[in-house]
Amino acid sequence: MSIESAALRRVKPSPTIAVTQKARELKRSGRDVISLGAGEPDFDTPENVKEAAIAAIRRGETKYTDVDGIPELKQAIVAKFKRENGLDYKVSEINVSPGGKTVLFNAFMATLSAGDEVIVPAPYWVSYPDMVLLAGGEPVIVPAGPETNFKLTPQALAEAITPKTKWLILNSPSNPTGAAYTREELAALGEVLKRHSHVWVLTDDMYEHLVFGDFKFTTILQATPELRDRTLTMNGVSKAYAMTGWRIGYAGGPEPLIKAMAKVMSQSTSNACSVAQWAAVEALNGPQDFIPRQAKVFEGRRDLVVSMLNQAKGIKCATPEGAFYVYPSIKDLIGTKTPDGAVIKDDEAFAAELLQAEGVAVVHGAAFGLSPFFRISYATSNDILEDACGRIQRFCASLT
Repeated sequence: MSIESAALRRVKPSPTIAVTQKARELKRSGRDVISLGAGEPDFDTPENVKEAAIAAIRRGETKYTDVDGIPELKQAIVAKFKRENGLDYKVSEINVSPGGKTVLFNAFMATLSAGDEVIVPAPYWVSYPDMVLLAGGEPVIVPAGPETNFKLTPQALAEAITPKTKWLILNSPSNPTGAAYTREELAALGEVLKRHSHVWVLTDDMYEHLVFGDFKFTTILQATPELRDRTLTMNGVSKAYAMTGWRIGYAGGPEPLIKAMAKVMSQSTSNACSVAQWAAVEALNGPQDFIPRQAKVFEGRRDLVVSMLNQAKGIKCATPEGAFYVYPSIKDLIGTKTPDGAVIKDDEAFAAELLQAEGVAVVHGAAFGLSPFFRISYATSNDILEDACGRIQRFCASLT
């Protein structure tokens, strides 16, 4: 008899966490492993943010806080949305949660009933569909492949909407592809959504500051302000401020939704870490000049990885607009064999054989809902990336 609930049996463990854990285990056993699975900046948290956390500890800011965030952090988030996105929120329209993942989970738990549908463009971040399932909803996967530059089209969105649709999830720049929507593309999606007043939008803007070249980030409310009363704009400090372990995510949205999410938190996590909240206040209010400098470093890494992967036999890798991922196709390698005779029957087999042969850990495309691809996180040094991509080239060359 299984101890798992029916809800838990509907979902699977996070594949990205599983890959990272596998790489760690192999390293501990003595293998030379390069892990390109985790979506975590290799930069350190800025010193001013660390000092703000230390000062908060010394002031005794170590007690319970308001369930969904301290007023000072909510004010900083209000200011951030106005300064960077031109969005006007009140403090009562702000949620602070223990990480961006929890923002999403709380929103789904607060709003989804059995049979409610959530449109999830694929490839997607691995947790979206499973969070929907845990909350009792039904993910509706809509392919958005390389033929549309990994972006949902207005036609595909219109065809996916039914009377049961509750949410559309948008993630730009995207995990896993790095693809990002232009203002015009978001406005076109907004025109479809304006015709369906029962559909809410959850926009995951976690990689907002990691865009490259002349690309300008836009969130959907900038393109379609009419959707304000049914949009949750989610963000966090993890990626731009290299604060993954601090676990602070936040969102702006209509007050009834924000209150409902706080109600979920009151019976689950309660507040995010008090010290981390004070660190996030400094992150949002303090100097921001290092962010574009770090983005420029990531842009150089992107160019390196795209160039080297496109020199590998059988791999085609698009150049993404942002984030720190690439999502190369291995369509031309399906059906090939390793020197040991193992068949590359799909992208999961490719990732497994690559790890075995060359010690490079990547995440297979099926985990993100679209095959045959794999995801690389290039949030590591150029030397490591050159080594890893060289190993991938060698592995691909060995396939016949």
